[in-house]
Amino acid sequence: MQEHRDVDMRLNVPVPMHDEVNLSADLYLPRAAGPFPTVLIRTPYSNNIPDMIRKGRALANRGYACVIQDVRGRWDSEGEYYPFLNEARDGYDTLEWVGHQPWCDGKIGMSGASYQAAVQWMSAPLQSEFLTCIVPRVMCNDYFADLIFPGGAMQLNVAITWGMRTRARTSQSIDFHNWTELFRTLPLADLADKVGEDVPFWQDWINHPTDDDYWQPLKLTNRFDEVTVPVLEMSGWYDLYGHRSFNHFNRLRQHGGSPASRNPKLIVGPWAHRLGGCTCTGDVDFGVGSMLDLDAIELNWFDCWLKGIDNGAIDDPPLRIFVMGVNKWRDETEWPLARTDWQEWHLHSGGSANTVIGDGVLARSASADEPPDQFIYDPLYPVQTLGGSNCCTPDVVPWGPYDQRPVEMRSDVLCYTAEPFDADVEVIGPIRLILYAATDGLDTDWTAKLVDVSPTGYAMNLCDGIIRARYRDSFTDPSLLDPQQVYEYTIDVGATANVFQTGHRIRVEISSSNFPRFDRNPNTGNPFGKDAELRTAKQTVLHSDEYPSRLILPVIPDG
Repeated sequence: MQEHRDVDMRLNVPVPMHDEVNLSADLYLPRAAGPFPTVLIRTPYSNNIPDMIRKGRALANRGYACVIQDVRGRWDSEGEYYPFLNEARDGYDTLEWVGHQPWCDGKIGMSGASYQAAVQWMSAPLQSEFLTCIVPRVMCNDYFADLIFPGGAMQLNVAITWGMRTRARTSQSIDFHNWTELFRTLPLADLADKVGEDVPFWQDWINHPTDDDYWQPLKLTNRFDEVTVPVLEMSGWYDLYGHRSFNHFNRLRQHGGSPASRNPKLIVGPWAHRLGGCTCTGDVDFGVGSMLDLDAIELNWFDCWLKGIDNGAIDDPPLRIFVMGVNKWRDETEWPLARTDWQEWHLHSGGSANTVIGDGVLARSASADEPPDQFIYDPLYPVQTLGGSNCCTPDVVPWGPYDQRPVEMRSDVLCYTAEPFDADVEVIGPIRLILYAATDGLDTDWTAKLVDVSPTGYAMNLCDGIIRARYRDSFTDPSLLDPQQVYEYTIDVGATANVFQTGHRIRVEISSSNFPRFDRNPNTGNPFGKDAELRTAKQTVLHSDEYPSRLILPVIPDG
């Protein structure tokens, strides 16, 4: 393919919005006869940074016009910034402006990760005639359930650190704060002030801890029928939105607004939020085979849809997933996999499952009349986050797989471990825990984590989840608990693709905190975010004929 090595750069070009606000865009145009298919990137992280400049020049070198725009209220763009609120209409206005430029041939693809993916998802349902395809990476479509309040608990680390960095026109430093102490600020409503920052949307998030009308304009979950362009999505098993990407995949296949959008593609690797920049994620080196050239795959997608090149991108398998344990890529056609054997693995103990050296057992056999397990959850001393699907400050809160044994030696962590496998066992799909539990307070949290234990004892976390007890039945209409009453909870533990190799064991950890990934439940039942009171909670986990606590595992049969 001919490469256009000479690039015409036009910086700080004003793009008018519907309300006469101008957003700043940098243009990268091939010095050649146009017009050209165009790639649009909209970012809150500055269009004038090396990564953006390199991307713009690289696309222009390949015969694309590239437009990289600062979103409203950020960097060189006018207006007031508020996360996500204006991105649907601003994205549509930008697409319309770009599409009418003489250097654009009328076909536009959108690119970018995280917030740069959010703007793609949000503008797609408005169906600009010029939008031709999108390539969103690592982003959700439900900002209540997936970003700020997963399981009803605030995703504290992300909300405040990312919020601080993007709260003003330029990026704010978070590097010189004592986060160990700041995360513990009570009431949570005071946290933004405590770090000396004006974060107006922080108070809005504190004031809307239920899935109420505030969140509805930001949801795409019921609008996939309005997405008519083809979608190539990229994600990671240790990205905080990783398991949500499968929801997008399935909703597009079922409800997409055109044949093209009903044929989405999804790639999921052993990556955290930054996606595949290294063979290592967390503690684990997944090998050189884990690396994919995602930019080349994206370019192939653009060549297909924007240039009309018959390069096979349309016929690529719907799903490409990396299977950990054996560290191999696998092509699949649906999610969950049609051949899944949904197995129930029951919790067992003699009443002392506390810590990894307790008597907790995970087994296929149903629970019998066994004593419950108990622990004290003290929000003054919460279980510390040790890896997992976190974002966006790995130097503050680590992400990815780590050895969980330091956590598992706490008496407030219940560990249920299976016998070593005598053959490889492949687990691919969504993970759920059905938990029967009681507490002595009006509210509390329950956490669950799936772990792969090697013969050496190394305990590698795969995925985890949380449920805030008051949201056990509804995220719109919470209800407090009757102390000591047993309730059934369903915990979304996430999703994974992992082979538990011969000699390895499955472990489930259950506790009541994962801090500072999630805020601490004070166990009082008081209104969220306004509470400075803490109380300890006596927690009881039951596993018996009457209360069959169990893990639902998607096991893939041999062959």
